Amino acid sequence: CSGTWSSEWWLSNVGKLSFDLFEQKGKMIRCISRVSRASAGIYALKPRWSNAVGRSRSRSMSMSARPAATEWSDDEVMLRDMVKRFAAKEVAPLVSKMDREGKMDGGMLKQLFEAGFMGIEVEDKYGGGEMSFTQTCIVVEELAKVDASVSLVVDIHNTLNNRVVERWGTDSQKSKWLSQMATTSLSSFCLSEASSGSDAFALKTTAKQKGDHYILNGSKMWISNAAEADVFILFATVDQSLRLKSFKISLIVRSISHSKYAWHLTENRAHSLYLRHKGITAFILDARQPGVHIGKKEDKLGIRASSTCEVRFDDVKVAKDAVLGSPGEGYRIAIEALNEGRIGIGAQMIGLAQGALDVALPFLKERKQFGRPISEFQGLQFQVAEACAELEAAKVLVYNAARLKDSGAPFVKEAAVAKLISSKTSEKVASK
Repeated sequence: CSGTWSSEWWLSNVGKLSFDLFEQKGKMIRCISRVSRASAGIYALKPRWSNAVGRSRSRSMSMSARPAATEWSDDEVMLRDMVKRFAAKEVAPLVSKMDREGKMDGGMLKQLFEAGFMGIEVEDKYGGGEMSFTQTCIVVEELAKVDASVSLVVDIHNTLNNRVVERWGTDSQKSKWLSQMATTSLSSFCLSEASSGSDAFALKTTAKQKGDHYILNGSKMWISNAAEADVFILFATVDQSLRLKSFKISLIVRSISHSKYAWHLTENRAHSLYLRHKGITAFILDARQPGVHIGKKEDKLGIRASSTCEVRFDDVKVAKDAVLGSPGEGYRIAIEALNEGRIGIGAQMIGLAQGALDVALPFLKERKQFGRPISEFQGLQFQVAEACAELEAAKVLVYNAARLKDSGAPFVKEAAVAKLISSKTSEKVASK
């Protein structure tokens, strides 16, 4: 395997392991994750390069050179191959049926949990794979190549909901909820409302404290996975009065030199800005408890097998220990989750685009006009080359953001750029 990652090398050095996907399922995820942790880092497992290639790399790369964002470790390659096999055998035969009916197949969610795809980063003690965020993106991308609906279910559950509970939940909350979410229970992220879509924090859903519990009232719109979810992560305003308090900021422009300007804070000429996000609090609750009503599913143009519903809360009673983080921290919790979620959406988009190419390219070789395959016409070759180039650029952006997140470095800007470019690329590639 000169110059390429060698799975034979991995097997011979780590041990003889059987990775029959459909017998081992979730065990493989946990096995790969243990190897990753034991190797002390994503890039600790090195491929066996041939002597010639190894000498060439050692001469051309300094000791401080870093791996590329899309250079995969052996365990990442094995994970990708495993998900690819799962998608081809278990998901692909059901795609047309699920899309036509606008409904997730009854056994699909169970298979996703059994395969270990619903707790990828969750700690092993809660039943998860304890893997990296990058590996979550790999799973999301590979599933999206076959079906965007299944990919979205896995994406939201892992990059938003599991992360919120793992990051902000208490030990008792993790024991109760995270162990379910990693193994059996699907979840939904209940943030958007009719009047707060893009303006996500203009929330009207309230949570009024009464003794040792809260009473939730309000409605949420466009909630993904709502029809199948067992767990809701809900954002509501605990104290409306906090949102009426304001602080004053004044901005003046002062010339420094050579037409350069700086912004300064002052108490004069103040403008009031409302802190609308104050008082927003995150709750975790049973999606089937009294007072929770799931509305009809939206009849969407695409991603039809993933349910999108209105959810109404009528005097829903939850205990104080249902609060994630502290009262008033909901804004921060949501923002952090959405920043990471953008990378997950990026992974879904590049998977969708690659899936479209994978279907189109064989057809270009089969379809004939004027006595030859249309793949030989230069006009089509231009389009394919442009699509491949833009997809490669989007892939680098997505996995660069994922690697930054895994390393603990700032990634907010990179995540936003990755989502923007990958979304545009996906639409362009699929449309053409």
